[in-house]
Amino acid sequence: MTTAASTIEVAGVSVDTRHWIGGQRVASADTFADVSPVDGRVLGQVSRGGQAEADAAVAAARAAFPGWARMGPTARGEILFRLADLVEAHIEELAQLETMDNGSLLRSHRRGVMPRVAMNIRFFADYAINQLSHPVFQTRGHDNHVSWDPSGVTVIITPWNAPLMLATWRIGPALASGDTVVLKPPEWAPLTASYFADLAHEAGLPAGVFNVVQGLGPEAGAPLTLNPQVSRICFTGSVPTAKVIAKAAAENLIPCSFELGGKSPTVILDDADLDLAVDLAIEQYDNAGQVCLAGTRLLVQRGIADAFTERFIERAAQIRQGDPRDEQTQIGPNIHLRHVERVQGFVDRAAADGASIAYGGSVNADLGPHYYRPTLIRDAQPGSEILTEEVFGPVLTMQVFDTDAEGLEVANGTEFGLAACVVTGDRARAEAFCEHLVAGTIWVNCFFVRDLAAPFGGSKKSGIGREGGIWSFDFYADVKNTVYAPNGWKE
Repeated sequence: MTTAASTIEVAGVSVDTRHWIGGQRVASADTFADVSPVDGRVLGQVSRGGQAEADAAVAAARAAFPGWARMGPTARGEILFRLADLVEAHIEELAQLETMDNGSLLRSHRRGVMPRVAMNIRFFADYAINQLSHPVFQTRGHDNHVSWDPSGVTVIITPWNAPLMLATWRIGPALASGDTVVLKPPEWAPLTASYFADLAHEAGLPAGVFNVVQGLGPEAGAPLTLNPQVSRICFTGSVPTAKVIAKAAAENLIPCSFELGGKSPTVILDDADLDLAVDLAIEQYDNAGQVCLAGTRLLVQRGIADAFTERFIERAAQIRQGDPRDEQTQIGPNIHLRHVERVQGFVDRAAADGASIAYGGSVNADLGPHYYRPTLIRDAQPGSEILTEEVFGPVLTMQVFDTDAEGLEVANGTEFGLAACVVTGDRARAEAFCEHLVAGTIWVNCFFVRDLAAPFGGSKKSGIGREGGIWSFDFYADVKNTVYAPNGWKE
């Protein structure tokens, strides 16, 4: 490992492509290319970490842990509040970097995603100071005092669809809990993590409290999950990768928090406001379908199916796909050519199995190979791949059902249970339907309404654990109960 300088310019923003370990920049002998999905251009070469870098980062985090843990919530919060302020001061730079890196809409980054990054940090710092408590309760006259102690080093492995926001969703509570952090950002979109490291340093985070190791999963991620000095592992991504991480963590009995895949339903009952239903269904194409929570299975009650389909296709034809830097663009590119090939494979196999492509079904050749057209697939066979496996692209399926009971059965007929959306004009009907709907988050007549104090996570193969509010601290901290006897005290 070396400390030689390595800085690139992306959209007018300077970003260091070396790791951030122990409060300094560290380069690796090997690099990997970071390619922009916006135009296919190589943005630069990024340090490619492995065992040595992973071990060094964990060692730095372990060394920094006692001092950071002893600071207490208020002193830690002062630094984290400064970090949140710095994020807000650099929203434009972060937005430009991430748009070029992963192809998401620039306007979304400016107005929603990057402000949420600051919110993630500020919310959990404030929660640790002002809300993290439990009332004292008695057992046979003895007082029980519940506390949340820092647990150690947290490893965070994040995906490419919203890399910095999803990273800080874990970084915020981990640091507020008193843990130190090693972040492994996605190799397809690593740049905002590196820029964030500079902001963390400027905010005054002590050396080693926050570290970034870049690289490929098997080379940089695997040694982090196998390290016995790690206390917590957080991962957002696919089920197969989660299984590998879980096996590694089991060797050292490291607790894991997993937010995994989804095949969520958007259930449209026959008393729904049809315009609202179409609006919510079209919204599932957000971020070119690269949203784990997306309700990609449209389940429509038979009485309104034809009218819904007609309106939906009319609206889909109006979607403006293009350069994500354009304020008028509604859907940008998919992240990588390999991912586009994967999406096309799902669509081709569905057609070969007898499903009909009601809309889309191919790359938008006018825009380039990264831009996959919004697609709707109908008449797929129950149990077929397109109805059961996560595509993670702008591909929706539509199924028709007759009764509420049938709709519920189809909605729950998946190995996943991350989210669901239900559209109906009857509150009592919604409550009856949702009572038996299996999902970590359910939206009724809305979509993507998120509160950081609410529990978040998936059921079945969509994840393990819940985070948000008190649930985050229950995971990142060691929850302790201290029992005081009522007597034995010296006067």
